[in-house]
Amino acid sequence: MTLLNTPPTTIARFDHKRVSTQVRELAMPVLWTNFAPDPNTGLQNFTADLVDEFQNVIDGLRSEACTGKPPLHYAIVQSRHPEYFSVGGDLHFFRECIQARQAERLYAYSMRCLNLLHGWSAQMKETLTSISLVQGRALGGGFEMALSTDYLIAEEQSTFGFPEIMFGLFPCTGAMSLLSDRIGARQAERMMTNKKIYKAAELLDMGLIDQVCGRGEGELAVEQFVAIHSSRLKARLKVQASRYRHTPLNHDEGVRIVQDWVETAMSLTPDELRSLDMLIMMQRPDRDSGARLAS
Repeated sequence: MTLLNTPPTTIARFDHKRVSTQVRELAMPVLWTNFAPDPNTGLQNFTADLVDEFQNVIDGLRSEACTGKPPLHYAIVQSRHPEYFSVGGDLHFFRECIQARQAERLYAYSMRCLNLLHGWSAQMKETLTSISLVQGRALGGGFEMALSTDYLIAEEQSTFGFPEIMFGLFPCTGAMSLLSDRIGARQAERMMTNKKIYKAAELLDMGLIDQVCGRGEGELAVEQFVAIHSSRLKARLKVQASRYRHTPLNHDEGVRIVQDWVETAMSLTPDELRSLDMLIMMQRPDRDSGARLAS
């Protein structure tokens, strides 16, 4: 696996505060996207700035597709945190908005998250396959992000879940649609409300994860996937596009979910707010890892 000396696409030069991209030469060139923890908190969470940086990557891919240049057919998403793919949304920001009664700020943030998930899930299905490589915990919005890509590869130590119900909320964007596409609405509802943390092997059996590999073997698994997938690229992309037309992520429904989520967030009870405060404290990177949310 090598880097291209002359990247075929300008998106390869994207390098921002937390998101960076490079074109790697596998069986075909792939756009490899890494995202780093928030330098201010050490948390691997979806702050508004990170959402915007990811949106820039998607916008860049869309722009490249309109230039007439040969498109990149693969985009990989990987966390640079050693333990977490993502702990999800910015809980401190949520608490701040609730405390200040700023529903419009919560709504604007959640809509940007929805548009990002819709971008990964809905854009360029006839030319691009997106792949999440999960090598740790994927919680809440991080789990949604992984599900929004076309293919989900997880190392065996990875775990997944939706903890939002612990403080009276629920996933604020596409979880219901993304889960229902693979396991049905009833099972999706259970997963979104049971507080359970699932092992990668469990989700493989359920059909939510496409492949589980050994610890440290994730990048090799991506390389092998691209080699096999690209050998019949045109046919696979047509099937992928057909799948999306059959079960698209409904953006209008996503907007309704965002509205419901903001309404619910602004009406959390004192007890639910205390639970939220506890989770914020448990996520602090200066706490012992065994006492954090992921424990």
